[in-house]
Amino acid sequence: MDYQHGGDIYSQEIRWDFSANVNPLGLPEGVRQAVGDAAKDCASYPDSRCRRLVGKLAAYHQVPEEWILCGNGAADLIFQAAYAQRPGEGWLLSPTFSEYEQALKAVDGRIRFFALKREEGFLLEVGRLMERLGKEGGGGNLCRGNFGRKAHPPVLFLCNPNNPTGLAVSRTELRKLAAFAEQEGIRLIVDECFLDFCQRRRQCSMIADLQDFPHMVVVKAFTKRFGMAGLRLGYCVTKDRKLLERMESTRQPWPVSLVAQAAGEAALEEKEYLAHTDTVVRAGRKQLEKGLRDLGFWVCPSEANFILFQDLREGAEDGRLYGQCRERKLLLRSCKNFRGLDGSYYRVCVKGEKENKVLLNMLKELTNLNR
Repeated sequence: MDYQHGGDIYSQEIRWDFSANVNPLGLPEGVRQAVGDAAKDCASYPDSRCRRLVGKLAAYHQVPEEWILCGNGAADLIFQAAYAQRPGEGWLLSPTFSEYEQALKAVDGRIRFFALKREEGFLLEVGRLMERLGKEGGGGNLCRGNFGRKAHPPVLFLCNPNNPTGLAVSRTELRKLAAFAEQEGIRLIVDECFLDFCQRRRQCSMIADLQDFPHMVVVKAFTKRFGMAGLRLGYCVTKDRKLLERMESTRQPWPVSLVAQAAGEAALEEKEYLAHTDTVVRAGRKQLEKGLRDLGFWVCPSEANFILFQDLREGAEDGRLYGQCRERKLLLRSCKNFRGLDGSYYRVCVKGEKENKVLLNMLKELTNLNR
């Protein structure tokens, strides 16, 4: 099976990796120190319940500890939720993160897609989504108003901001969707892994609303925000204790390593690092969006730490730009394996000013070469 994500730096020689959406500042120094200290204790098993980390996360988000479950990255929890619920039907945006589809396939769930339109800038119209769910999800597929009445209620995965578009949906709109989902018996799982790079994060996060929507799940990770992709640490938050208990019963006993738990605890103390991240990502995003538009690409106005753009030149759907950059040891994220996109679309991570210039200069060289 071909590798489906960014960050494939192991099968090829790469000098500049713009394909993985990780914090450009890299691992925080406090986390690096915690990892080193924790390595000394690796002869011991990790706490299977991540008690210290869960306690700190509960205080950080101001939610009860029993609402939190940690896992080996967000993808691990996405699969755990699918295994625990085994939904008869799952709804996904198109395009969006591919692991939702993979998780649903793993449990033989029927998959339905709601297409985001290029001519509408890939914006999600929540009202239109609810209308479609109401019409096509009916006829016995939904368990209206009662999650306990049907063994395998439907699920709706929503990435906010969406990957690969970088567009976020406001909390006001999401509350409408969450209320609709509760009424119709649909499990809403909101993936907020990139929301911390969004300036509107307080206006878009649903964690404060979990009390009102007892079957909604919010998934988050340390992966992107803290440059901890190699450590694998994520968590989900929900009021639904029955779901969390089922998730715990379907997974292996030690899902999070001792080192990853220590790294997570240290990361939550990194206030200056996060402030610096906001400054760097905001400036880098502006730099890349302008630079890409000046080169003639169509650019989706991102709120995350990555940017989706399209090569508008004739024949660009063959993905030649990806190969040309790779020959020069620069890795883009080709989006041809995202539903609704083709080889003319690419996603690039926002980095620091100097690295962003490397990307823009290379793209300028290649677009001039191929005119």
